[in-house]
Amino acid sequence: MKSNPCARALQRKNVILGIESSCDESAAAIYHSEHGLLAHALHSQEALHADYGGVVPELASRDHIRKLMPLIEQVTREAGAPQLTGIAYTRGPGLVGALLVGASIAAGLGMSRGLPVLGVHHMEGHLLSPLLEQRRPAFPFVALLVSGGHTLLVRVDGVGRYSVLGESLDDAVGEAFDKCAKMLALGYPGGPALAELAANGRRDAHDFPRPMLKRPGLDFSFSGLKTAVMLAVKAADDTPQAHADIAASFEQAVVDTLVAKCARALKQTGLSRLVVAGGVGANRHLRDTLAERGERDGFELYFPQSQFCTDNAAMIALAGSLRAEEMHSGIASADAVARWPLDTLTVPGVQSA
Repeated sequence: MKSNPCARALQRKNVILGIESSCDESAAAIYHSEHGLLAHALHSQEALHADYGGVVPELASRDHIRKLMPLIEQVTREAGAPQLTGIAYTRGPGLVGALLVGASIAAGLGMSRGLPVLGVHHMEGHLLSPLLEQRRPAFPFVALLVSGGHTLLVRVDGVGRYSVLGESLDDAVGEAFDKCAKMLALGYPGGPALAELAANGRRDAHDFPRPMLKRPGLDFSFSGLKTAVMLAVKAADDTPQAHADIAASFEQAVVDTLVAKCARALKQTGLSRLVVAGGVGANRHLRDTLAERGERDGFELYFPQSQFCTDNAAMIALAGSLRAEEMHSGIASADAVARWPLDTLTVPGVQSA
């Protein structure tokens, strides 16, 4: 019987430095294959981009240049200066300029310290992030990946064994949160502010659409919901309560849609474990509603800690640890890609055709 390459990777001790710079968070972490996460640190660029109402790619890249090396030095001290066996960085998808900063630093450190380097998939990091917790999901499971740039339902049969079940045909759910928050003049980043406002509103004040629930399949669409919110904002009184009602009704429509699609995906696959990852996975109302549905339908629910829902380097170091045998020795290139389909990844140790 052939041995499992994932199991072989886990059996070999490795200590991986992870570097994340895909968008507007600079982050570093050190992960030990036997002892888990040793240290992690993150710098958010929220204040830098707030005046512009969104991420400015050039400013993001420049800030990564300033912040990444101090963060790497910080986690190295906090971890007790362990003997690294490799470096993992986010290769994509993301903003190419921002990605190249992390890639260049990883390549430079690898060359200067004689360490192998590996560029890992940002979405794979999110999918595997619940493995950072003590209560870890066993394979296979269904994963809902919801962030500012992605909305995906994925069947996960193991590391590198991913089947996309459904995705957004237009806006990602996090993008819809931010755009609706902008309509309500909540500033940037809008998603958390909208969720906070929604706590004071009536969730049934507006009958917003639950997109694509009446159609078969597992794809998403949030453009129509966004339009409905825009019309409601224009028609509503300019009062805090009116805005809170719109926010609450919007959040309820999103949560109802996500929960229904998750339940449909579990039924379609016959699986009973659901993982929720990505920045929107930190939304409290989504978590509570999924927990209620899980108790009713009898499926197990797994979340990473809120700090590991948003972009972070802990998940990148973990992914690098699970793919340690793929790390390239010698001089690594500063490789980065804006787009990288998740289903092109392979099982660790297995070359693609």
